[in-house]
Amino acid sequence: MIHEGGVHEGGVRGGGRDNAEHEANMALFRVVHEIATRFAGRPVPVVLAELRARVPAAPGLDGGELLRIAEEISVGRDPSGL
Repeated sequence: MIHEGGVHEGGVRGGGRDNAEHEANMALFRVVHEIATRFAGRPVPVVLAELRARVPAAPGLDGGELLRIAEEISVGRDPSGL
């Protein structure tokens, strides 16, 4: 797994595939950040609908994880870390 900043669990970012994964992660973080900025304080179902519409499919982002993110945004938090 790649964390923000591009460091692997167990290693340092390399090139090629690692860079593509990092870019995909950053794109995901940016979408979540934008939604968090625009939908902070809104009801969970509204935030969840926006997440489902805009967040690209990614491993580990099942319905339960999107719900957790929506709950965070609904109470004014930005889970993107940006």
